[in-house]
Amino acid sequence: MAEVKIRNLKDLPPMTVSMGYMLINKTGVWRSMRPVIDKEKCVSCMICWKYCPDACIIIEDNKPVINMDYCKGCGICAEECPRKAIKLIEEGK
Repeated sequence: MAEVKIRNLKDLPPMTVSMGYMLINKTGVWRSMRPVIDKEKCVSCMICWKYCPDACIIIEDNKPVINMDYCKGCGICAEECPRKAIKLIEEGK
């Protein structure tokens, strides 16, 4: 079997979902629970950022911020937070 060398983005196979599509497909509307960060408890360990399966936690000024446009409310960030600085609340409250 021949070795495939990837030199640039054009060498990659086509993706089923492009990043451009993801920018307009705001998946946060699916959630029923949303995470809220208690800034008093947060020590910026970034464990929430590391474990977020949707990469919707970004870092601004060394603090995690949740992009609610893409957060599905899975709660993994709250579960993994060692300081319990993230709580899930019912959407709309």
